[in-house]
Amino acid sequence: MESRTYQLLELHKVLGHLARFAVSEAGRQACLAVRPALEPGEVERRAKLLSQAMTACRETGFHLGEFPALDGLLAALGNPRHCLDADDLCAVRATLSLVKTAREAFAGVGQAAAELTDLLRAAPWPEKTWSAVRRCLDPEGRIKDESSPDLLAVRSQVRSINQACTRKVKDFIQQEGLTGYLQDEFMTISSDRFVLPLKTNFKGRFKGIIHHYSQTGETCYFEPLFLVDLNNRLQELKREEREEEHKVLEYLTGLARDEGQALAGTYAFLVELDVLLAKVGLAAAFDGHPLFLSEAGGFALKNARHPLLALSGSAVQGQDILLGEGEKTLIVSGGNAGGKTVCLKTLGLSALLALSGLPVPAEPESRLPFWHDIFVILGDEQSLEDAVSTFTAQIRAIARIWPAVDARALVILDEFGAGTDPAQGAALAQAVIDSLMERGARIAVATHFPALKAYGLSHEGVRSASVIFDPKTKRPLYKLAYDQVGASIALEVAREHGLPAEILTRAEQYLLLDGSDSSKLMSRLNELAVARESELSDLTRERVRLETRRKSLAEEFAARKRELLDQLKSQSQEIVREWRSGRVERKKALKVLAEARERLSAPEPGETPAPAPETLAVGATVLYRPWGKSGTVLEIDLKRDQTKLDIGGVSLWVPSDDLGPAAGPAPASAKAAAPSTGGRGHLSLVLDLRGQRADEAVAELGRYLDQALLKGFERVEIIHGRGSGALRREVHSYLKNFPAAASFVLAGEDEGGDGKTIVDLAG
Repeated sequence: MESRTYQLLELHKVLGHLARFAVSEAGRQACLAVRPALEPGEVERRAKLLSQAMTACRETGFHLGEFPALDGLLAALGNPRHCLDADDLCAVRATLSLVKTAREAFAGVGQAAAELTDLLRAAPWPEKTWSAVRRCLDPEGRIKDESSPDLLAVRSQVRSINQACTRKVKDFIQQEGLTGYLQDEFMTISSDRFVLPLKTNFKGRFKGIIHHYSQTGETCYFEPLFLVDLNNRLQELKREEREEEHKVLEYLTGLARDEGQALAGTYAFLVELDVLLAKVGLAAAFDGHPLFLSEAGGFALKNARHPLLALSGSAVQGQDILLGEGEKTLIVSGGNAGGKTVCLKTLGLSALLALSGLPVPAEPESRLPFWHDIFVILGDEQSLEDAVSTFTAQIRAIARIWPAVDARALVILDEFGAGTDPAQGAALAQAVIDSLMERGARIAVATHFPALKAYGLSHEGVRSASVIFDPKTKRPLYKLAYDQVGASIALEVAREHGLPAEILTRAEQYLLLDGSDSSKLMSRLNELAVARESELSDLTRERVRLETRRKSLAEEFAARKRELLDQLKSQSQEIVREWRSGRVERKKALKVLAEARERLSAPEPGETPAPAPETLAVGATVLYRPWGKSGTVLEIDLKRDQTKLDIGGVSLWVPSDDLGPAAGPAPASAKAAAPSTGGRGHLSLVLDLRGQRADEAVAELGRYLDQALLKGFERVEIIHGRGSGALRREVHSYLKNFPAAASFVLAGEDEGGDGKTIVDLAG
């Protein structure tokens, strides 16, 4: 893609804003280097990564801390003689600590964030270096005592001498009564030796060494003779301490050098994460979203705002920039300063951001195609130095891009054909658009040419739009009205910007003499467009309000339904417990359970009522609501108000009240039978557990038996299959401990044999 496109659409300015959200200098430089991807797969990966990072940051509240640059350090590791100092290794520790924190913060994002998880997993990790620097260095970069046994021993001796010096100096001051001779009542260090700040006029009273004087000359730094040996020993220990510290640094440097490739990869990952989180920050700054590019040729930017205007902090009017699948060209007309160029720049810059994996300030459902190239011919491109006029510059630009234009290109033309005779310029613009469409490119054009406006209304594959103005104030509304053209209100703009009235009056007279004054017609079209946009906005707000209300009512209904079901379930369980304990007779318990069943089976609001039994017909397809499955009517028992159904090859008698219109055809295995005036002495239901794990099957069996009790069933059939017999044993074990199971036996060979168990429920 041309670098000129980035410059004209001001991508560098957006990247400058992006860089301000990075926390490291390396991240800021990487932000400034972001460019569009060349492959659709990479564009999609970037969009998914941004979307998942936005969600993860919102859920975890994670923020990346500042980290130092390691480029120079990594280069230095290539020199086998170079030893990293404590500051270098502290930077390594801080970098690895941030990566560790980030991994832990995003550890629970799960499979819903596959790209983010892959990014975290793909980052190499220098395990030995991390363990060593964490053990040997504290967060401030100081080498710990326990880094090596020899260092610990040396530092212990240093601390012992420090304590001895402090004790002896204190005793010396008390014994000699030196408090009045000292400038300060404490020992200090000069030339890395312990000394006393003695007043200068008392320097000859005590034996010792004077190291130097203060700037005022009133204080001399005096080393008593009894401290000389201790200070000398302290200097030896300090030298040994530096040697031991250097050994630790050499050891840590060796580990970092051995894992240099992994360390470089970890640092590169942290820089990439910095850029990714900067994108998240940019999205929050202008309410942007990642756009997933489609294979379709058209585009739909909804409520789109120019990114730089959205980042300016002022209120920006969003606009819909649309082009249908069968359309190739959008021609935008209308008055000066109405937002035509901003519209084209918004389209082009939004496409660059989407291709670069950056958020776009538009609605999430917006869509753009994958454009391999975006060409921009924008505004006045004349050059006095090169003796190139505006028109010549435009022609040269078209000639330059012409060989590269194909169906994967977007071409933006702003006032193309200006700078020459309007009739010829308009004819040339139409010819260019025709040729570009023949190559399959998508084109966005801004124009004031009347001929080009008419072209937009009369040619197939071309859509016209107009920027609209307030009919009263003539101020731009920065919105597009589609399928119409707009007037170039040059005189109104001139009046708004202070052109003298006598000039405007003469211009209006010349316009009338020329016979070209169509301002009234265009003004009327503008008024109609503004009214239509207002009505559409009102309808959109009303739709949103009604949708919000519908969701609220649906949630309220669902909550009340759950509450009612919980109450009924609790009542039913209490009835079963009372019956088991003998406090309620069987008939009364069944009656109360039947009433509860009727309340559970009551149709929901909007639900189609159950068909009357006399309206059912053998062979009809109906829905059995408790199971949510369709079946075919086999028999009808009008006396007992029951219907025999075939559901997937399973025959059972069900209450006719539980039936409803079927959503689809009945299972192919269903077979019709003749109607019957009598029914079975019990209700037979079938539960098929084949193919399930034992724990799943037992859980499903428990739920099923509870439902059967609530429905008042007396007998059920459990299909567990033969197989190894493990599932049958689990089912029988559960039934032995189920209080409501009066008895259970294996079915006869003609009914399934040891692959099925028939259970009689206590009644």
